[in-house]
Amino acid sequence: MDEIVDMLREANTAVAWGMELPTHEMTVEAEEQILLPMPRDYREFLLEVSDVIVGSLEPAVVADSSAHNYLPELCATAWSDGVPRHLLPFCKHEEAYYCLEPEGEVVLWADGELTGETWETIWYWARDVWLQS
Repeated sequence: MDEIVDMLREANTAVAWGMELPTHEMTVEAEEQILLPMPRDYREFLLEVSDVIVGSLEPAVVADSSAHNYLPELCATAWSDGVPRHLLPFCKHEEAYYCLEPEGEVVLWADGELTGETWETIWYWARDVWLQS
């Protein structure tokens, strides 16, 4: 995980408005709003790198409730688009969603179904997908 955090930090694009990392309390508040527990790796991901901007993908944030990719809003939209309620959508790409299974595996939901593409953890997804976007 530390190596992937370093890779993300190195690839980070500096922006004028800046993004902030959330507090633990912000992750708990978002979790309470979506009514799903966050896998441990995802909570660590939010606390460690949710202020990073890399490539064209924009994973959800919990530090700014007015952001277009605020986690509770992203989840509500994804679930209304048909993503199964047990999945935690954390990143929208065009009409597809990257989602977390309850145990932490990342899956891709597109065209009304799971595609079969999976990543063992959100950290592998960050390395293989987000850094390459």
